Amino acid sequence: MNEFAAQLKIDPVKFRIINEPKIDESLGLPFSSRHLLECFEVGGEKFGWSKRTPEVGSMKRDGLTLGWGMASCAWIAARFDVEANLQLRDDGTARVACATQDIGTGTYTILAQLASQKTGVPLNRVEVALGDTTLPDGPISGGSMVTASLIPAVFSAADSAIASLLSVATSAPGSPFNNRTPDQLGFENGRVFLKTEGPTKGVPFGDLLQRANLRLVTGVGKSESSFANPTPKFSTHSFGCHFVEVTWQPEIARLRVSRVVTVIDAGRILNPLAGRNQIEGAVVMGIGMGLFEHTTYDPQNGAPINSSLADYVMAVHADAPKIDVHFLDYPDKEINELGARGIGEIGLAGMAAAITDAVYHATGVRVREIPVKIEDLLT
Repeated sequence: MNEFAAQLKIDPVKFRIINEPKIDESLGLPFSSRHLLECFEVGGEKFGWSKRTPEVGSMKRDGLTLGWGMASCAWIAARFDVEANLQLRDDGTARVACATQDIGTGTYTILAQLASQKTGVPLNRVEVALGDTTLPDGPISGGSMVTASLIPAVFSAADSAIASLLSVATSAPGSPFNNRTPDQLGFENGRVFLKTEGPTKGVPFGDLLQRANLRLVTGVGKSESSFANPTPKFSTHSFGCHFVEVTWQPEIARLRVSRVVTVIDAGRILNPLAGRNQIEGAVVMGIGMGLFEHTTYDPQNGAPINSSLADYVMAVHADAPKIDVHFLDYPDKEINELGARGIGEIGLAGMAAAITDAVYHATGVRVREIPVKIEDLLT
């Protein structure tokens, strides 16, 4: 896209805007939600893209040559098959369980958030159980689909547990709701109440379970996969863009990524702090992909030569620039009822392309094989 734009002497952002599709042309389907043009607008404003001069090597700062580049990014949004269960306990706590795992991306926190939102139990009183094959079936951590898949299953499990609780409330000895039916009751903020009176006069669910001499009630929920649906109605993806600045010092052949602005359109972000952390990490991975990471193989036996962290070059703290991450907020209800899509991998997509575009702007060299090597820029 950037090479086409350069040949046509059109700004690469404007070139993308001109060619923005109305539908997913590869599938012939409308997008469930797509706000890529707003990503360009926000990213360009935050980065200062309007100040870019298109001529190669034309931008300078502090004796360094600047290169400004950009690229779009997209990642599939879908769900795996998932099961979950949720318990409401007589001490006023809750437990949510699924056999999926947390690989450091915040699944424990997200599950606690979901259970808390649905039951009203405070976050610090929600127990999360993961990573055990005896628990309800959960998805692998891949494809940025775990959170989007868990939402329907956890909410369904919570609804099931609440339904059991309301049934208990109408039959427990000494319950104020003995002469009522479950459909006359409501549940909000951890309290059971008559719909005609509202939650302020409700009874904590733990009290009702104690009166019924029950330790807990359990609900089970499932979420069906939408992945590889043979008859989809929509094209479901997350979108975004990266704006990248590199500095080039030809005297010593020193190339650095100095600044990154990333804007992501991934539906509703349930945990902005963890979400921003994921995108920042993915951007650093993209710097590694674009500038450092490469595996060399022995031509005689095919064994990797640089097969240890002592020999495999990766981005380190000193290589991480200022990273400015922004999220749009357009819930995608085709994915789940909260409108949340996955964001784990989209921050990596397109990052190397943005870097090589910035490298061209600084040096005039089009690098089509990553990582960018010093010898590429010296030829």
